[in-house]
Amino acid sequence: MLEKDVERRLVKGVEALGGKAYKFVSPAHRGVADRLVVLPSGRVWFVEVKTDNGKLSPLQEVFRKEINDMGCDYACLYGAADVDNFLRYVVTV
Repeated sequence: MLEKDVERRLVKGVEALGGKAYKFVSPAHRGVADRLVVLPSGRVWFVEVKTDNGKLSPLQEVFRKEINDMGCDYACLYGAADVDNFLRYVVTV
């Protein structure tokens, strides 16, 4: 499965939950997460999407650490199974 297919699965899954998965692009800050997921509960997640064997770049690692250090929710999802697990998880929190 290509990364764009994994990302599409996330977007459709979030929308099925009544949420939005905004494409997150920040030209001045490379390494930001792919999607900003906003759920009906008000919870917001920064989500990076990868293939099953994908790897975070060094800039993405820095972004993840910064976001986690600020107490924000961040997830890196590797493939369709991780997307499905994430979608099951976010409806429970």
